[in-house]
Amino acid sequence: MLDRRAILLAGASLATTASLLRAAPAPESPIKQFRLIAAPSRQSIFGASGPDTDVWSYGSNVPGPELRVRQGDRIQVLVENRLPEETTVHWHGLRVPNAMDGVAHITQKPIGPGETFTYEFDCLDAGTFWYHPHHHSSAQVARGLYGALIVDERNPIAVDRDITWVLSDWRLQKDASIKNDFNNLHDVGHNGRIGNTVTVNGRIPGNFDVRAGERIRLRLINAANARIFGLEFEGHTPQVIALDGHPVEPHAPANNRIVLGPAMRADILLDLRGQPGKRYRVVDTFYRRREYKLLDLAYDDAAQLRDLADAKPIRLPANPLSEPDLENAERHDITLGGGMMGGMISAIMDGQRANMRTLMHNGLLWSINDVAAKGHTLDPFLTLKRNQSCRLTLINDTAWHHPMHLHGHVFRVIARNGQPTRHSEWQDTAMMDPRERVEIAFVADNPGDWMFHCHILEHQSGGMFGLIRVI
Repeated sequence: MLDRRAILLAGASLATTASLLRAAPAPESPIKQFRLIAAPSRQSIFGASGPDTDVWSYGSNVPGPELRVRQGDRIQVLVENRLPEETTVHWHGLRVPNAMDGVAHITQKPIGPGETFTYEFDCLDAGTFWYHPHHHSSAQVARGLYGALIVDERNPIAVDRDITWVLSDWRLQKDASIKNDFNNLHDVGHNGRIGNTVTVNGRIPGNFDVRAGERIRLRLINAANARIFGLEFEGHTPQVIALDGHPVEPHAPANNRIVLGPAMRADILLDLRGQPGKRYRVVDTFYRRREYKLLDLAYDDAAQLRDLADAKPIRLPANPLSEPDLENAERHDITLGGGMMGGMISAIMDGQRANMRTLMHNGLLWSINDVAAKGHTLDPFLTLKRNQSCRLTLINDTAWHHPMHLHGHVFRVIARNGQPTRHSEWQDTAMMDPRERVEIAFVADNPGDWMFHCHILEHQSGGMFGLIRVI
């Protein structure tokens, strides 16, 4: 059974910025301490019947240990690097001080081989988050460096089980080794590194054992480099109760399909109303003509635990987020460009306009506001005053999907193609369809230089990233 128990493992100036979002912990709330060791290891992706795969992991397993705390806790994570190259850890979706954000050369010096770094911050928001490198991330994440970070509500909701599924994929060869073709220009210019083997919690899934009458809180995390998941639960109607960790009005997903771009999360209530002894498929239907069964919900033969006919959705308590003033917000347009199939002809690189051949020679095929980002010496493309409300219109002028992620903040998704969204959901990663316009709004209340980038990691490495400065 793929339940949470089965995936737990044992185991200004920078100083000024680091203090801005941290209050001294109360004496009765000691710092929660963790240790993560990033190192090469081996993973049984195929189970006992198949060969092991050489991976990089935290704590000798993929995904890494599930770090679990309660809202308001301060955590301290000592990261030890036993990899053959530098690394960092980014706390995806958490509103941390800038110095704790884990972006190499921008918020911190990378952690060298044999070195350690200690991250420390308060967990302001309850929800489903995750951690991964933000240095050579297109290769390091693809090798297995990621894990879940769960921040429980102060009063967790009543469910029978609280389950985490970390979804990902791998590009494996016949001997189960990872194909070493990271950041090839085809992947960079198209839809990223799509793997040929999909896993749940680091292994090819089979059955997920359930009992009729159960209510499960299922936390879905997309840790893949580029794969977009569109999950349909046959015979069931999941209720979405949180997106990217933040509560949303409980609702059934559009077309009864949960769509998660890379880095996105969804918490769903899954009421098990199937018949004892029966099996129901969970199918990924996102890519047309490439549908496949992820796993089976396998009901045991036991009698129904309870009657769910009158079960009501559960609404989670709101997180302490500042509501943007939409009428008086500062407005900016951000245009995404590039990629194959009618994409980039030229763009600014290193302060000068470069043609397509020069861009490709540097591995760059994407841009934000006509700039193809290269290296780490970036000027911000947008500077905001602290506590200023901001409305950004994101314009996808490409033929490809882009899950756009903003560090250090959470935004409301308020419109798509000019139409107000139904739920105005709080998110940190906004999925954009090709040629789509998405409007987001937030309060710039966390000072520092913050990455804004596509979380298809090959698109990020190919130039689709930049900095938003809050002063």
